[in-house]
Amino acid sequence: MEYLVLIIDMFGYFAYVTLFVVVFLESLPPTFILPGDSMLFLSGVLASQGYFSLPLLILTFFLAGVSSYILSYMFGKKMRDFIVQSNDKYWFKKRHIDYTENFYNKYGGKMILFGRFVTVVRSFGPTFAGAAKMDYRKFLHYTVWGGLVWAVSLPLLGYYLGGIIPNPDSLIIPIMIGVVLVSVIPAAGEYAYRKWKERQNKNVI
Repeated sequence: MEYLVLIIDMFGYFAYVTLFVVVFLESLPPTFILPGDSMLFLSGVLASQGYFSLPLLILTFFLAGVSSYILSYMFGKKMRDFIVQSNDKYWFKKRHIDYTENFYNKYGGKMILFGRFVTVVRSFGPTFAGAAKMDYRKFLHYTVWGGLVWAVSLPLLGYYLGGIIPNPDSLIIPIMIGVVLVSVIPAAGEYAYRKWKERQNKNVI
């Protein structure tokens, strides 16, 4: 949490610009190692102590998250064109594109929505959505809703816990584990259900 306080001391209101840039870059594949969920949560904690405005934080994170997803999607579309035109010269081949497309046809909406809460998925999911030619209106719909839930829930949780619990930053790891589990359960349940239905259909045949 100290690094966020340092940013505030150094940049004042420009700290929001810094947070925007970090979240924007963290949602892109090359820079997935940047802090994401933890920074949203800790920023909410600092907002409870008067360092940040909670509404401005939420707006900053929402705009950064949505705009980075749109850019990542566009990059994925360009990547698809490059792979198709390379005639399977590189490791990522056209059959991988076909597999990704089938996957996103089935689970693309849930991947974009719930993947917001999983670091690697958040950074690579929209790129693969673009490569899979996921319908842009559908992609944008889930991007906006996922970005809104993400940008509101984590800072709000930090704000709430920051006001009632000493050293709430020590809870970041268990909270993130809980968020990941909650976000994965629906997709995992549907996958298990589909597998069960497939087995049932085979037994009938």
